[in-house]
Amino acid sequence: MNFQQLRIIRETVRRNFNLTEVAHALSTSQSGVSKHIKDLEDELGIELFVRRGKRLLGLTDAGREAIDIAERIMLESNNLKEIGGRFAKGDEGTLRIATTHTQARYTLPPIITRFKELFPQVRLSINQASAKEIGEFLLNDAADIGIATDTLNELPGLVAFPYYRWGHIVVVPVGHGLEDKQPLTLDAIVEYPIITYDEGLTGRGRIDDAFAAASLVPDVALSALDADVIKAYVELGLGIGIVASMAFDREHDVKLRMLDCRHLFASSTSSLAIRRGRRLRGYAYRFIELCAPELTEKVVRQKSDSRA
Repeated sequence: MNFQQLRIIRETVRRNFNLTEVAHALSTSQSGVSKHIKDLEDELGIELFVRRGKRLLGLTDAGREAIDIAERIMLESNNLKEIGGRFAKGDEGTLRIATTHTQARYTLPPIITRFKELFPQVRLSINQASAKEIGEFLLNDAADIGIATDTLNELPGLVAFPYYRWGHIVVVPVGHGLEDKQPLTLDAIVEYPIITYDEGLTGRGRIDDAFAAASLVPDVALSALDADVIKAYVELGLGIGIVASMAFDREHDVKLRMLDCRHLFASSTSSLAIRRGRRLRGYAYRFIELCAPELTEKVVRQKSDSRA
């Protein structure tokens, strides 16, 4: 048994049992992948995969147990490398953060500025993605820390920590009729075309729930992945926008007005997440602490190491 065999069976599950994709991902041949799987099965004396001819269709019961063990072995192997890196190179390396556009654009800049002051030798890689993709990046060890709203605490294999709570605002062009409608109501909002986030993004569910509870059907004329796009179309007069409160920049959004609607939509919680059992470099724990001072390395490691 060797690490390459474990990598191959793990990647086979991740690639939905497509051995061509497995071979491409691991820079090897399909015949080599098949041989490693067969050699491991022969050594263990069990079949790990359900087959139809030469095709793999899924995992056997034994295979499901084996893949769990393989994942833990590979995770602990990575943890050993992190320990080596921590003591050999100190505060050098790369910190990979997966997050949404809103977080990257509006929430993280002051934190990243402070982090770079503390760790000038650490390279930062920020991957902007959807909340679902962020979870996948963490589970596949393609990111060290994920930051998103509402979804990360629901994924098995991750440990998530509440980061901060926030609400939505309505944005309108300067001089829009809603500026005089205070306090704002859902009935007033629904009179206009709405531009907001795509379904499943940045608290969109809170917006939909509020209208549904009031038996109102909003005209969502446009939806987008990020607040900057939403605000651009609001400036063009194509509708009113509903965005995250931190996405309004008074210095730059001079053609827009922000209208308080926190009383209309339930608040959302953004979370920081890491893969459960993953050991991070010291500077990664420090980044988390800069985001939320109560999330010290001790707190994060205790929860991450817990199997609960």
